[in-house]
Amino acid sequence: MASRPTRLVVNADDLGLHASLDAGILKAHREGIVTSATLLAMGPTAREAAARAREQGLAVGLHLALSTRLAPAAPAHAVPTVAPEGRLRGSWADFAKAWLTGKVRREEVAQELDAQLQRARELGVAVDHLDGHQHLHLLPGIRPLVESMAAREHLPLRWPDALPRLGWLRTPGPALKTTLLTVLARTAPRAPTGVRRVSAGGVFEAGKLDESALLSALDALPSGDFELGCHPGEGTPHVPEDPAWTYGWQAELDALTSPRVRARLQARGIQLHSYATLASAT
Repeated sequence: MASRPTRLVVNADDLGLHASLDAGILKAHREGIVTSATLLAMGPTAREAAARAREQGLAVGLHLALSTRLAPAAPAHAVPTVAPEGRLRGSWADFAKAWLTGKVRREEVAQELDAQLQRARELGVAVDHLDGHQHLHLLPGIRPLVESMAAREHLPLRWPDALPRLGWLRTPGPALKTTLLTVLARTAPRAPTGVRRVSAGGVFEAGKLDESALLSALDALPSGDFELGCHPGEGTPHVPEDPAWTYGWQAELDALTSPRVRARLQARGIQLHSYATLASAT
């Protein structure tokens, strides 16, 4: 019996947040191995980014956000605990602390997430999957809301459950965060009926997925269906919504368009997919 192939979605996060990030994502799709992106529907460049992605045939999902100082998609007065002073909280840690201490209303989170999906569709996006900005969809209490949306809308969901590797020990900070997310993902209750969780990696490498790291990530893939998250961009942009944020956007773009990476995919027989083609090939 033939073994299952490795089928991979290479998804670029943060489409719509900044023009330089959008440019990198679109180039990584045109000239590289990116097959998918997720849109921050309230991002400053979301409208143009959605249009450009549609023009070049880039598949787009929804990057559900509860942080990064974006304006909410729902009216601010309707979600005051989600968007204090008219903006989402600054960081994932700020939101997680507020949520876990009972300062955020569940019904407001549900309203905001629904509004983000509506906004993306108003921008002309044929949303083909869901994920969470900074992976907040794994938080206890948030996960059921997101999975309810996934079931209702028949959309697959990123599930960052990659097991730790020995090399992670060299950088304990990212290793700790990634391991925590893996624990949340792997200890969550069974997925509700109608929800497909797609195993995802790239969390540990976020912001530093250069060519060497990308080749290592590809070599570690077993057979089955996976997503690899990435963050390409052009140059070193300043993102006003998160001014302290510094990623290796250009290095990731260079890796994602590298001929060596393309050759490694071919040598290992890894098939590239979007979420939509992954579903149709199942």
